[in-house]
Amino acid sequence: MTTVRTVTATGLALILAAACTAPAPPRGQAGTPAATVCAPPSGVPEAEKATTIDVIEQAYFCVLGNYYSGETLDARSLLTAGFAALTQQLDRDGRDLPEATMPALTGDREADWAAFEKAYRTITDEVPGLRDKLAAVTLRAIVAALGDDHARWEHRPERPPGYYDGDGYGLGLAANVSRRQVEAAPGTAAGPLFVTTVLGGAARAAGLRPGDLIESINTSAPFIDGRPTSAIAALSPEYPDARPVRLRLLRQSTGRRWSVTLVPGLYQRDLAGLRVVRSRLLDDDIAYVRMTGFAPGSANRVLRAITRLRTGRTLSGVVLDLRGNGGGSPTEAVRLLSAFVHGKVTAYQCGVAGNCAAMPTDDTVGLLRLPLVVLIDRGCVSACEHFSSAVKDLRAGRLAGTRTAGVISGPAQGYLLADNTVLSLPATHHLGPGREVIDRIGVPPDHYVPLTSKDAAAGRDPVLAEALTLLHT
Repeated sequence: MTTVRTVTATGLALILAAACTAPAPPRGQAGTPAATVCAPPSGVPEAEKATTIDVIEQAYFCVLGNYYSGETLDARSLLTAGFAALTQQLDRDGRDLPEATMPALTGDREADWAAFEKAYRTITDEVPGLRDKLAAVTLRAIVAALGDDHARWEHRPERPPGYYDGDGYGLGLAANVSRRQVEAAPGTAAGPLFVTTVLGGAARAAGLRPGDLIESINTSAPFIDGRPTSAIAALSPEYPDARPVRLRLLRQSTGRRWSVTLVPGLYQRDLAGLRVVRSRLLDDDIAYVRMTGFAPGSANRVLRAITRLRTGRTLSGVVLDLRGNGGGSPTEAVRLLSAFVHGKVTAYQCGVAGNCAAMPTDDTVGLLRLPLVVLIDRGCVSACEHFSSAVKDLRAGRLAGTRTAGVISGPAQGYLLADNTVLSLPATHHLGPGREVIDRIGVPPDHYVPLTSKDAAAGRDPVLAEALTLLHT
């Protein structure tokens, strides 16, 4: 399910930098009202304004004019989802109204919008104090109704007072199941929930350690009947709406159970952890490179790192660690893959009618001619899955770890709305080199090696150990 979330500055930059299709045509060209045209952002974004029914209208027609299946979409499903969210919010606020009934919809997109807008204005005129909240939940629900993990309505990131580049914000911990995974692909999340990394801040001050099991979050279980709950989202609080989080923990090595309340805040991150690409030599002949995102220029940084490690020695192979890689630019994924294989198709980007454009390797990139093992997990999303599926299908290397997230519907393109928020939509959907669907399914590893809470507590990395064994044998 897609939700509104505050993105990082890096994430928003990637959205704004993405290639965008032409804006929706004015009235007379595909029937889109000129007042609702949406276009890619340009220049420095201005301060956000109130979200209004006019912004919702702009987003509605932007979806119909630019989304992957916008031409064939039954727009009534979007309006029904938006109206349902509107009435549910009224009920939650104790302000339900007799006028809050869904208008009849005919399938005519403009006529249906006019009916929806009339009903919406009638309702919100009765509860002016809820107008901003109702607009937000309505727009959020319209976008969520697409059921697309790359369709998002996003606010500009807000930074806490005193923030400077390099700071982290939150509880100061990472877990084996992330908020994004639960929101975009909940079926991929498996318990138990445990701390994988203590980054700093409140988690470090409270003495948390990798491997600590999280048995409850604000008194709610993180998993019920094997499925993740929304409680996990509290582990990734967003400024300025963050609240203290109470955790019930178990340290398996000692049997200690205790509760702690963590207050979100700023913390100073390790400078090494800020780098998208980090590298080191393992066993004197293996190049290890960790890559946390496919940011612009990151493929070249990986290749330069391998070249430096190769200088003056003979390498036996490369370990590329993509665990927790948040994706980014498909162009970077293609460029990096092209250092391991030439003359192949890395993926297809397809329209709703089945017309597909191939994404070939960039054969101007020199081949490294080194064995490759790629480390993957459920935190590997989007462009990371593009790269991983191509490595697997094209036999460019081997994959070790656990299945990827299955969050790769298609490259998102950003459109600026009148309230200075960004609507991100994929114009195409992604297929792997064999024309297989990866979205919601993920890429399975060639060598399944899960990380357990006991491994995390002991500082063991069985996935990396497996990769070294593969390259040495």
